[in-house]
Amino acid sequence: MQKITLNNGVEMPMEGFGVFQVPDKSQCKTAVLQALDAGYRLIDTASAYMNEEAVGDAIRESGIPRKELFITTKLWIQDAGYENAKKAFQTSLDKLGLDYLDLYLIHQPYNDYYGSYRAMEELYKEGRIRAIGVCNFYPERLVDLCMNATVIPAVNQVECHPFFQQKEAMAVMKEHHVQIEAWGPFAEGQKNIFTNDILTKIAGKYGKTTAQVILRWNIQRGVVVIPKSVHENRIQENINIWDFTLSEDDMEAIAQMDLGHSEIIDHFSANTAKYLNEFKIHD
Repeated sequence: MQKITLNNGVEMPMEGFGVFQVPDKSQCKTAVLQALDAGYRLIDTASAYMNEEAVGDAIRESGIPRKELFITTKLWIQDAGYENAKKAFQTSLDKLGLDYLDLYLIHQPYNDYYGSYRAMEELYKEGRIRAIGVCNFYPERLVDLCMNATVIPAVNQVECHPFFQQKEAMAVMKEHHVQIEAWGPFAEGQKNIFTNDILTKIAGKYGKTTAQVILRWNIQRGVVVIPKSVHENRIQENINIWDFTLSEDDMEAIAQMDLGHSEIIDHFSANTAKYLNEFKIHD
């Protein structure tokens, strides 16, 4: 598994396993165990996914030494603010059954995320988190945070796939030494991505699936990917991307698929801000 070095010197696997929309504890635990058995070492969860305990159970049952794993979780909007963030961090740590996190992210750019980030900076300096970062911070918010933080975010996890390639955002992240990580690398199946003519043609050349081509494309752009599946064969398929390399022509063909915007969620919409702020994960 190829790794990338973050801006603080911490190494992060370039491919991980995501557990978004897998709230069933048994199903989530089984999927994480299968992923770990397949060779994944980066596991990405969040307090809002309601499955941190299942992830923790799988980690313990796997028997894999903690130092070999890279565990990420995220702070939800409801728990934003300096004091709230510290409490939420400990709650997540307890649910996961861990002594430290490899990466802790602010899940959404809403509520008092500056207060949250100050708390995370302190936890980072105390050695309780190896790296801190954000999710869904578009260029203007990311630059503002970078210019006013004492610890530059190590990672910005954003939607990133062939239909929404985040070219401007990637340039800004590169300028500020922030690693891009892709959520929704398969566009959540939008626009028949798995049967797209361009992708299926490229996949045929390499004897690979369209899913493998999509993941490999992002990897070659320097993007960390965290595909999710609850099917063991797809979990295996998604990690089997390290034995081929897309040509420059193939990379350019996929580059032409970019629509330049999301069709999954619009973070610039007032309705999105309202919906996410009203989404409560606890009383």
